Amino acid sequence: MTIGLHTIRQTYRRSFIGPFWITISMGVMVAAIGVLYGQIFKIEVREYLPYLAAGFFSWGLISSLVNEGCQTFNGAENLIKQLNAPLSTHAYRVVWSNFLTAMHTIWVFVAVALVFPVAVGWSWLLAVLGIALILLNGLWVALLLGLLSARFRDIPMIVGSIVQVFFFMTPIFWQVDMLPGRSVLLDGNPFYHFVTVVRSPLLGQVPAFEHWIVIFVVTIVGWTLTLLAYTAYRWRIAYWV
Repeated sequence: MTIGLHTIRQTYRRSFIGPFWITISMGVMVAAIGVLYGQIFKIEVREYLPYLAAGFFSWGLISSLVNEGCQTFNGAENLIKQLNAPLSTHAYRVVWSNFLTAMHTIWVFVAVALVFPVAVGWSWLLAVLGIALILLNGLWVALLLGLLSARFRDIPMIVGSIVQVFFFMTPIFWQVDMLPGRSVLLDGNPFYHFVTVVRSPLLGQVPAFEHWIVIFVVTIVGWTLTLLAYTAYRWRIAYWV
């Protein structure tokens, strides 16, 4: 937790506003895209802006965990070579720092929800569960992608391109009912399910049970593969970085 806080402080060192630049930039983006695409899609702003803000919050947390997970060990090269600490510490740092960053962007949704009233109820507790599941999966992603990126330096670029493609394939700024015959494209997209279990509760809706099933399967499979790979190759990481 200390290293994660230090990472954020170093990133915004000598900045007057600090991490709240993330809040401002996301607020401007939500407002601009909300007004523009609301007119293009013929959706009322009071309905579209909360949907968009919740979607960007969810996606921002997920994408940052995936992209920065690739640098889990490469970005901590000096610490790995000088500090006798469990390598998993660096994965915890990635998850914690990205969680703190995401908490700065949640205020954009809160502001939008106050302007365009959103139903507040017990479903918001499901959003907390959804965030916890994202962080749990972000941990194995950081370990696995960090391990692969330490060995193969092209992995971060490949992952970055894949995440960028999935941004447009995932209903972040467009709605699910706009895509006819969506079963294959959406049901096979894990990002869609993770975004939904956070966004839907924030909007006062209960996610379908199938989303939780997919996330449960992804979590089990992801952690199984990660533990196998990490157990076998973690001793080489210090040499790879």
